Amino acid sequence: MEIRLATPEEYTAVGDVTVAAYAPFLLGPTDPYSDRLRDAAGRAAAADLWVAVEDGRVLGTITDPPHGSPYRELAGEGESEFRMLAVDPAAQGRGVGDALVRHLLERARAHGHRRVLISSLPDMTGAHRVYERLGFRRVPELDWRPLADVLLIGFALDLEPLS
Repeated sequence: MEIRLATPEEYTAVGDVTVAAYAPFLLGPTDPYSDRLRDAAGRAAAADLWVAVEDGRVLGTITDPPHGSPYRELAGEGESEFRMLAVDPAAQGRGVGDALVRHLLERARAHGHRRVLISSLPDMTGAHRVYERLGFRRVPELDWRPLADVLLIGFALDLEPLS
């Protein structure tokens, strides 16, 4: 499995994988958030859009928004965050999500960030297991509501500086 930036030719596959991974948490195919999940080109224009690829197939994706990106919701100075971690349902359980998050943790360390943050729906327990296995902890002070009927819960990981 290779982790690298997505190419424009992969944006459709990235959007499809993201929507498929989030499907159990959406209100159906007409959920307006589906369009945002499918818009890989828009994410790539405003953030680093990483993919895990094997044999030419996109297995998963993660978005790394820099400061000033509209995809950045929580992180302040000296912090990093990631968005829209998604693994193709057919590839779940193979360590793809873990590898993508580890990749971004190394990037955050290399940039001198002291902490990485993430928001997640309460029902995304599979993702929560990945975060907790990597050392993230629940931080209720980071919980927030992007919409009145949507609760996002926060997780944080304090990073050790590179020596």
